[in-house]
Amino acid sequence: MVEVDGEGLGESCERGGTRGVGTGDGVPCERAKAVRGMSAAEAPVSEGEEPARGPLRPGGLLDVLRVASVVLDSDGRVVLWSPQAEELFGYSSREALGQYAARLMVHERHIKLVGRLFADVMRTGQSWAGGFPIRRKDGSTRLVEFRNMRLLDDRGDVYALGLAADQSTVRRLEQDVALSERMVEQSPIGYGVLDTDLRFVSVNPALERINGLPAADHVGKGLREVLPPEYAGSLEAVARRVLETGVALVDHTLVGRTAADPGRDHTWSHSLYRLEDTMGNVLGVAASQVDVTEQHRTWLAAEAARRRLAVIADASARIGTTLELERTACELAEVAVPDLADVAAVDLLDAVVEGRPSTLSPSESAVIRALAVRPAEDTDAVRAADEPGRIARYAPDRLVTECVRTGEAVLVPRVTEEDLPRIARSAEAAVLLGRAGLHSYLAVPLIARGEVLGALDLKRTRNPAPFDEDDVLLARELAARAAVQIDNARWYQNARTTALTLQRSLLPSHPPVTTGLEVASRYQPAGATSEVGGDWFDVIPLEGGRTALVVGDVMGSGISAAATMGRLRTATTTLAALGLDPALLLEHLDKTTSALDHSIATCVYAVHDPQLRQCRIANAGHLPPARVRPGRPPELLDLPTGVPLGVGGVEFSTVTVDFEPGDVLVFYTDGLVETRRHSLDERLDFLLSLLDDPARPLEETCDLLLRTLHQPDNHDDVALLIARAQRLP
Repeated sequence: MVEVDGEGLGESCERGGTRGVGTGDGVPCERAKAVRGMSAAEAPVSEGEEPARGPLRPGGLLDVLRVASVVLDSDGRVVLWSPQAEELFGYSSREALGQYAARLMVHERHIKLVGRLFADVMRTGQSWAGGFPIRRKDGSTRLVEFRNMRLLDDRGDVYALGLAADQSTVRRLEQDVALSERMVEQSPIGYGVLDTDLRFVSVNPALERINGLPAADHVGKGLREVLPPEYAGSLEAVARRVLETGVALVDHTLVGRTAADPGRDHTWSHSLYRLEDTMGNVLGVAASQVDVTEQHRTWLAAEAARRRLAVIADASARIGTTLELERTACELAEVAVPDLADVAAVDLLDAVVEGRPSTLSPSESAVIRALAVRPAEDTDAVRAADEPGRIARYAPDRLVTECVRTGEAVLVPRVTEEDLPRIARSAEAAVLLGRAGLHSYLAVPLIARGEVLGALDLKRTRNPAPFDEDDVLLARELAARAAVQIDNARWYQNARTTALTLQRSLLPSHPPVTTGLEVASRYQPAGATSEVGGDWFDVIPLEGGRTALVVGDVMGSGISAAATMGRLRTATTTLAALGLDPALLLEHLDKTTSALDHSIATCVYAVHDPQLRQCRIANAGHLPPARVRPGRPPELLDLPTGVPLGVGGVEFSTVTVDFEPGDVLVFYTDGLVETRRHSLDERLDFLLSLLDDPARPLEETCDLLLRTLHQPDNHDDVALLIARAQRLP
């Protein structure tokens, strides 16, 4: 047995071992290997088993210090010499073993001093430590930090153990440790170290202050035992992931409260990384924690401002893309959800929609027409809202009635059960809103050109934050921008409805029955966002069983074009009754058009004679009709184009074409074939390709042409007239 100052280091090996301590030329015993390189989990489980073998994982600090071990006998001769001693002093074990250490490593002027120190250690057993200059084999001198102590073996023999390391290395490590300790102790950032079981090993004073607990209440405890439960679990999961993967996490933000300030939420930024020694052994997780509450609040305020600007920019781009009233209302609701509200509704006063004054007295109910409802998700709050298109009456005490009557925003930051009846239209709707979790309500008026049009109704059920004054400002901005677009759409829709009513009243609802002809027709208005055009068709019975077929298009749109179309149609009917040649009729019609405020129109006028089985046709700047004959490919009639009506000064020509029983003539306006993406020749060829069956019923042919040729993005109306020649009795 070997002792250091009387304390046993362990039993000597019973077989295959070497006496003493160190790594001399002998073979270390297996037990020494196991004790030095085995963790607790690797220890033998029963007596007599061979200990686990494997690569040794020495500690990193000793590896950096390169501590040399030297053992001297009572005479001062070297009996054990470690590899680190070879590196530090420059002598190999073969050169050092058996030599007097003083003569080998000490300068001549220090030999007496070293002898006294050696004698004191050997005689009294008192350890000695300090720095001392040694002489290396190459003659250079190096300052070495020594730890010397007396050893006793089981026979009572005395030895001296010297542990030595380069003093500059020792001092550097001491300085690093001292600097690290002071930095950690004085840092305003909270630092903590967790072991591999995620229990606190140490914390600095800053972390004590942040958590409101002394270091003693941290050490040995897990995160869930120290931190508030609302974020301890999240932080523990993050720390475990860092421990397992080795991937550091930087600036992980958590919000909660600690014992240091239990009455106020704080925001902390955590950074975690896996702690390893120089040999790669995992020691645990190191964590830093910084209170960033004020920075977080500033960021939230900036983010809220950025969000409001983004919503306003989005509204500018998305609201008012069309002049459809319902579509514009839907665009406003879509912008408001989910950035501003969980449920948004756009309602207009019914009087406004009808074009009547919208002023309400304090005792008057509001008759409101719902235009759009947009939810973030399907909830009972959606079923409590009025369906789009529905007209509902809100009593004078309802909040939306107050909003449209006063023209001021109505805000209920925190909705109570007493507030629900004033928000909902009915008791049933109030129950649905309560079930949906409505907790905050806001209504802002839609005001355009000084008139209150309706209200933007906003509800929060899922977003936990109540509406505040910033939300009121944002909602007002959205409502102000949208109200102008809604008002434009309202007036446009009223004007368009008036023009369309006028135009339909001027067109024949059904072509009259004519001799020797089967006739079908269609009028297709332009899209809902386009103004009414001036396209028309007519079928006029003439004397002698003849029939006049007319298709025309007044350039321009709106009520003016519709009125001009009505006047030209009347003039055409009057002139046709005179039995004029088609070219002469167009000349008279040209003079009439020139007198109508410089209006311009195109027109095709044809007279069918069933006795002669012919059509006499004149064209005034219009697209040529198509003729379909059994057994022959469809064709566009080769007619002189002529000039539009209203240009004046140019004669028109009449062309006679055969029109046998079974033949079909197709008259149309340019809205049927013109598009922005294709050439006119391509579209006319497409038209002819659809006229492949002369026997197809004319009504089916009308539907086929409109369905296939008239594009949704075509902002022009279409007049279509198809005639098939029949055999006379």
